Amino acid sequence: MEVYDKVKFIRSFRGWTQETVADKLGISTHAYAKIERGETDVNLSRLQQIAQVMGIELPQLLGLNEKNVFNLAGTHNTQGHNWYVSSPSTGQTEYKHELEERAHLMIEQRDKEIDYLKQQVSDLREIIDLLKKPEKPSETDS
Repeated sequence: MEVYDKVKFIRSFRGWTQETVADKLGISTHAYAKIERGETDVNLSRLQQIAQVMGIELPQLLGLNEKNVFNLAGTHNTQGHNWYVSSPSTGQTEYKHELEERAHLMIEQRDKEIDYLKQQVSDLREIIDLLKKPEKPSETDS
């Protein structure tokens, strides 16, 4: 996993747009997008700034790989990717906790949306049933 892939991964997992990170870095969205695509070389001071904005230490950013990314205790993000950590450091443990909390909140929100949609379906079925019932003739019609 290249550094630019790692930066993109962390940004998207945090739910941030490229514009959000670019603003935090004080650069244009276009310049930041080029970093994520690997189209520009990033110097050490910019990497340190990116790590700081992402809330991790530079060695963590540089040390991330496919087997040492983040552990969400077996859960996955909306794209279905699983993340794992081997021997988490204190910083990784704190970040893991933050990610687990975020995942829990996302699941809670999803469950609320599902409940809302189920209620909408139920209401629509009731309306359909009412529309299917034949009208009773009123006394004034006779």
